[in-house]
Amino acid sequence: MKTRIIQLLIASLVLLITSVQVYSQRENWARPFPGFKIIGNLYGVGSYDLSAFLITSDEGHILINTGLEDSTAMIRDNMASLGLRMEDIKILLTQQAHWDHTAALAEIKEISGAEMWATLGDAPVLIDGGFSDPHFGGSESFAPIQVDKIIRDGELIELGNIRLKVHDHPGHTEGSSSYSMVVQENDRDYKVLIANMGTINAGKKLTVDPTYLGVSEDFAETYRRQKAINVDVWVAAHKSQYNFHEKYQVGQVYSPDTFVDPVGFARAVDRLEQAYLEYVAGEQR
Repeated sequence: MKTRIIQLLIASLVLLITSVQVYSQRENWARPFPGFKIIGNLYGVGSYDLSAFLITSDEGHILINTGLEDSTAMIRDNMASLGLRMEDIKILLTQQAHWDHTAALAEIKEISGAEMWATLGDAPVLIDGGFSDPHFGGSESFAPIQVDKIIRDGELIELGNIRLKVHDHPGHTEGSSSYSMVVQENDRDYKVLIANMGTINAGKKLTVDPTYLGVSEDFAETYRRQKAINVDVWVAAHKSQYNFHEKYQVGQVYSPDTFVDPVGFARAVDRLEQAYLEYVAGEQR
């Protein structure tokens, strides 16, 4: 009896700690954070943890990701603080079709008149508002958005002086994608990657009754391909994934080297690949 009581107390404590962690995580997703310059014509306009990236040009801008449903005003304010207008966004992209990165896309599309471009794997999920998501689907989790163009691996997105390359990095979602470009500053070329990291959401099934067919192979291929990318500057869909708050504090003087971290990227991919291998091994037991 005493052992059973101890087990229940431990289980309750674990549940409490988990609940506090989840609450803190969600709070940081909604918590405002000032807009800032990452490098060149790449800016951050998202929340404390959820990344929204703006790539600017004289012919209009590209917005990658939003945030939660009420993030439109925050993104608009962050853009305004940088001297930029939401109405000048011409192309909308996302790194993954999950509600925490897509929930304001439909509203921003309506405000700006921008086109929504998406990968073949994520387009259906955007169109039906998350209903067909093989992991979190079954109901609408964000406002559905019309997809105007399908983008594919290796494609070069061009807008004004922007040259943005598409990288298929599936696993986290079936159509997860990263984007790369070269930025010139101080007589140097910086290789910049807006990376969708191969994290595995709790409850996802990879090898036994997989969440979607080929998901395990997708993760493995994403790690292989990411390890082959030559990166100087990298950022990710969550600021916590690239140790943003250790690299940048509000008000610090701009430097193109702030987010230069090729070693950190390699370590992050290696760490996620190891977690994947352990996850798969656990499913096989």
